[in-house]
Amino acid sequence: MTACNKDILNRLKRTEGQLRGIQKMIEDEKECVDVITQLSAVSSSVNRIMGIIVAENLKNCLENPDSDTETQKQKIDQAVQLIVKK
Repeated sequence: MTACNKDILNRLKRTEGQLRGIQKMIEDEKECVDVITQLSAVSSSVNRIMGIIVAENLKNCLENPDSDTETQKQKIDQAVQLIVKK
């Protein structure tokens, strides 16, 4: 497992823990503003994970180019589109 994959998995586990915490907050009828604050943190975490994955994919495309230039261009365009969507 690469260091990047370990980092991603750790971030996902942390986010999973945050979601469980939010579920408990709702069960305990915590204030709406507190729940929303935690949901915002989870959303930011997921966005960060997506950014890391796309960046690693793009880095891999540039460091290990495909022998077919059209395929290489498509891979880079796809990575850029994922960044733009985010």
